[in-house]
Amino acid sequence: MSRAALLVLADGRFPAGGHAHSGGAEAAVKAGRITGAESLESFCRGRLHTAGLVSSALAAAAVLGVDPRQLDEAADARTPSPALRLAARKLGRQLLRAARATWPSPELDALAGQFPKGAHQPVVLGLTARAAGLEPVDAAYCAAYESVSGPASATVRLLSLDPFDATAVLARLAAELDRVATQAVEAARRALHEGTDALPAASAPLLEIAAELHAAWPVRLFAS
Repeated sequence: MSRAALLVLADGRFPAGGHAHSGGAEAAVKAGRITGAESLESFCRGRLHTAGLVSSALAAAAVLGVDPRQLDEAADARTPSPALRLAARKLGRQLLRAARATWPSPELDALAGQFPKGAHQPVVLGLTARAAGLEPVDAAYCAAYESVSGPASATVRLLSLDPFDATAVLARLAAELDRVATQAVEAARRALHEGTDALPAASAPLLEIAAELHAAWPVRLFAS
């Protein structure tokens, strides 16, 4: 295993399409829920412990070898918003393209055949980490970090927030990110024996509602 592969996978320049998505930040900015660094931190904290935890556990479970179709169904069940399901599959499709070029793998090829329109992004992320020789905890960290780094980066563009302030928000969340990654791996290990019902189902109704509203906007800076 080369841990350096995690740096490649988590790099914001990895061509996985995440730059086009704000993680709900665009809708939150328009609604006045994100106005600066302090409210961005609150938003990211909430997202980390809900959508971030769910994504991290799904990714870790994929690394451990839980059936991808079962994981994709579990992701669907934990994503009530059709707009978010569509976004997750688009991101999964783009990530899979990049992953197959970077870490060729029969498992990734099989996933592409199973889900021609894209599997949920955390499932693809986990199988990508597996193909890269990474561990479940690596995939969990990557998913957890993505859940907060996306909104932070988007807010720099949406509010002209100082990038130093946005980065400081991520740094202040580091200890909580550690805890979420640990919880995610523990749940993923249980899922090996108990099935996908053992995975977290933390909900964020406001994110789901905002995603549906955002999808109907005639003009958007971000896809989701």
